[in-house]
Order: sequence, then structure tokens, then C-alpha cells
Amino acid sequence: MRMSTDSDRNEAVARETIAAALAAGVTVFDTAHAYAQDEAELGHNERLLAGALRDAGAERTARIVTKGGMTRTRGAWLPDGRAKALARDCEASLAALDGLPVDLYLIHAPDPRTPWRTSVRALARLLDQRLVGHVGLSNVNRQQLDEALDLVAVTAVQVALSIDDDRALRGGVVERCAELGIAVVAHSPLGGPRRAGGLGRRKALAAVARELGATPAEVALAWLLDTSPVVIPIPGARRPEMARSAARAAGLALGPGARDALARTLGGVRAAPRERPAPAQHGEVVIVMGIPGAGKTRVAEEYAARGYVRLNRDERGGTLKELAAPLDAELSGGARHVVLDNTYLTRAARSHVIDAATRHGIATRCVWLDTPLAQAQVNLVERMLDQFGALPAPDQLRELARRHPGVLAPTSQMRTFRELEPPSIDEGFAGVETIEFAPHHVPGRDRTGAFVAARAVESAAFELALDQGDRRAPHLLFDWRPDGSPEALGPALERLAAVIDGPAVAALCPHAGGPPVCWCRPPIPGLPLVFARAHDLDPARSILIGTGPAHRNLAAALGARYVAVS
Repeated sequence: MRMSTDSDRNEAVARETIAAALAAGVTVFDTAHAYAQDEAELGHNERLLAGALRDAGAERTARIVTKGGMTRTRGAWLPDGRAKALARDCEASLAALDGLPVDLYLIHAPDPRTPWRTSVRALARLLDQRLVGHVGLSNVNRQQLDEALDLVAVTAVQVALSIDDDRALRGGVVERCAELGIAVVAHSPLGGPRRAGGLGRRKALAAVARELGATPAEVALAWLLDTSPVVIPIPGARRPEMARSAARAAGLALGPGARDALARTLGGVRAAPRERPAPAQHGEVVIVMGIPGAGKTRVAEEYAARGYVRLNRDERGGTLKELAAPLDAELSGGARHVVLDNTYLTRAARSHVIDAATRHGIATRCVWLDTPLAQAQVNLVERMLDQFGALPAPDQLRELARRHPGVLAPTSQMRTFRELEPPSIDEGFAGVETIEFAPHHVPGRDRTGAFVAARAVESAAFELALDQGDRRAPHLLFDWRPDGSPEALGPALERLAAVIDGPAVAALCPHAGGPPVCWCRPPIPGLPLVFARAHDLDPARSILIGTGPAHRNLAAALGARYVAVS
């Protein structure tokens, strides 16, 4: 990649490096159509590789891995998993490679804007059309891998894997691939450019390197090869000596002592599946997991009231991985009942807790709050109203998020929802308890109200819709108009006020389009919830009059009865 993306790239040295790798016995070369400095030179790396392979006479023996589904708009890396984008990128790669076959074609990364199944089916069509020899996936978790396996024959999975990044091991990706004989292509196997230079300062690596007469980088690559027979590291060599060093790593044999030393560095993670422990009679560790706003705090407090020691990252600081240390300390000190309630989205994040508990002979149980995103949004808005008395504006929200761990933007919550890996017994849990969402009624907020979309007031059926509720109740007129002001709703508010007997209030979200930066843009529930709190309304006893799917979804999130007008 860096032969094309670096600002100081040198094509002559790059060709020498590829030739050196070939001479040293390297047969697999990983590239991508997006490996370029910007969209103006897409395919640069593929053209460079094809030319170098032909110069070396290796066009028939080298195996080419390339990737599609990534754009480089203004130099940024943006996934594009649409079927037409993958087809277009594959055709462009074949043209850039100038007749050299693509042995393995990968989707660069899941695109959050495109259904995953759509992207995977597009890969299957490339295989059916015999445009490529095999297909695979890049930068996926185990859930995405398992879903893809139902749709296409996956030959390889490319993920970050190094002595500093064991998420693919802890997350079960390597385990699943080993089980099915799928190759694991380990990118960034030396930790990336920033970490590769510091490998010599790692005591375990340096000691093993001295013993074997190798470099720390070669030992790090040998460790990867030793992790599982299916693992293939792809170090990003930029100079001939780096390519030759990488090839030497394949010949290093790690003995038991070296394996133990490196295992201690990584916490003893293996590709093998964890055994499911029997529930312990003398204690348990409970992970309460769910997306932000799912209600984890309430459940954890119930456990704490029963005598469980509660460990929470928001209170202690640090990372989820670092929270395993105080858990280990509590168990070492005699605690036998512990509850942890953070956003344990991934198998990898949860593995640190399971490992710590297992070392003490304590079983880990998972309580999963399976809360839909819309209901979690309601909970987060209510939490912010409790804390701050109002909805923060976008600039305030960014500042508050830095100082308050529980405050975040809607896009952050949506991202966690996309990244969530549902818990599974095969992670090593003694049990998984799923708690479905149940609305929480706030005492004292029992009045009926109505939430009215501004567009609905324009309908001829508007007044009939009002009869579905109570015209004496408080009514909120709401809308989203970028750069608008509540005064813009004046005519619609006057029409509403003229036909009801209760108070009428207007509220408008003025924030820009694109990914939401506020909690007040419908169908995000901020505006109705502020109104409901001010008037002691119970949204579940209220109606929402709207004109389309967004308003219907907002009503469902609030628990309100939806009344459609057209």
C-alpha cells in the first residue's frame, strides 16, 4: 500500500523491493484499486505491481490479491459496498493489472450504508462470472464472516493481526477460519508504521530474537505464522532488505520457550475455541452488555444491591481491556460476585473479562439488553435532560462528550449499534440471558398529549386526525428545517391553535443535513421528549400525527399511537 500512498514514494525502489521478494520466495502480493494518493490515480498500486511482476518474469507464478469497495474522495478512505461499485472496481482492477489474473478478490471493508448481504452477493456474482479466481472479506468481525459464509464460498479473510493487535484472535475470526480451512491474511502484522520501529524495545521479542539470531520484526512475523496454520502475514515492505527479512521469518522455528515468552506478552491468546465452563456455585462474574442507552446502569445497580462488586469504566477511566486488571484484583482479594456494565460490543472486548474470571475458576455469565436503537435513543435523551435540563446544541454536545462519558452524539450511538456482535455461548460464557426492551414509565408524567408534524397540518385530513386524541391536551408542532427558526412555523402553529382547546407550542430543529449532529432532528426523539417533560406527558398515552415512515418510526420510539395523514 505505502508504495503508492506515501508522499515520498519511490517507484524504482518499489520495483526493486517486489523483485527482491520474488527472489526470496514470496509468491503472494496484496494490492488494492484504492491504493493511491487520491481518486485521480486509482489503480496506481495495481499498475505498479503488474509492471514489476512482468519485469521479473513472474506474471505466471505470482498470486495477486486485490480489493474493491473503497473510494478515495479527496484522499479520504470511504467504504462503498454497493453492488455496482464492487462490479466497477473489479473491472477497473482487471484493466489496471493489464491481463494478469486476480487470484483473490476481497471487499475492502463493510460499508455501513449498504446492507452487508448486498455486498457479499455482489462478490458472489464476480465469482460466478469467473472474473476472479476466489473471493474473500477484509476487516470483518465473526458475525459478518458467518453471515457471508451463507452466501458465498469465502477463501480468505484479511484482518489486522499483530503482536499488538489480537482482536481477530479474541473475537473468534481466526478460530472460525481455522475451523473451516479459510486463510487468514494478517495485515499490519508488525503493528503498522508507527509501532514497527519500536519492536526492538519489546523485551520478550528482543530476547527471542537474540536466541534465534533474527530481528524482532522477524520474530513477530514468525509468531503470527505459529499462531495458526491458516495465518498468512503480509508485511508492508518498502525496501528490498525488508522484503528479504520478511521472507526469512517464514523459516524461523519457535520452540516451547519462545512460545511461552511471547504468549505471556499477549496474555496467552490462542486461536482455539474456549471451553464453556460450568456455572460455579461459589460465585460468578456478570457482564451486562448493550448499546449506549440500553439501560445497563439500572440492571447493574440491581446486582450491586444484591452484593455484587460493580466495575464500571466510566467511573474508573481507562479502556475496557484495562478494566480486566481491577477485576483480577477483586477476584484475587476474595470477591466472588462481580458485575461489569459497559458497552461490551465485541467478542474481543468481552474476552478479557472471561479470561480474567477463568483464571480464578469463576464462570462468566452475560446479561444482554437487546434494546432497539430507537428506544435507546429515547433513554439517552432522557438521561441528558436529567443531567443538563435541556438538549445540548451540536457544539455543546461535542464539548460535553469530552467531559461526560455517558454523553455522545447520535452518530456515535449508531456506530456502536452497527458494530455490536451479539453474545454467544461459544465465547466461553456459562450462560447468556437476553432481556427484551420494556418501556419504563416515569411516575408523575401521566397526561395525554399530541405531537404533530408540521407537514401534517397542510393535509385536508388534519382536523379529523386531531379527533384521534384529546383536543384539550397540550399539542406540539414540530419540524426540521436547516437554518430555520421557530417563527417559520408561525402559520402552521396558528392553524393548529385555532382548532384545539389546549396549549399549542412549536419546536424546530435548525441543524444541517447529513449524519445527525444533534438529538432534536426527527425521527430522533429530542423535541417530543422535551415537550413531554415540560407538560408532564406520557408519550405512550399520546398520539403522533405524521405523514410518512420517519414519523411512524418516531411514534414507535416514543410508544405513541401513530395517526397518518396524507
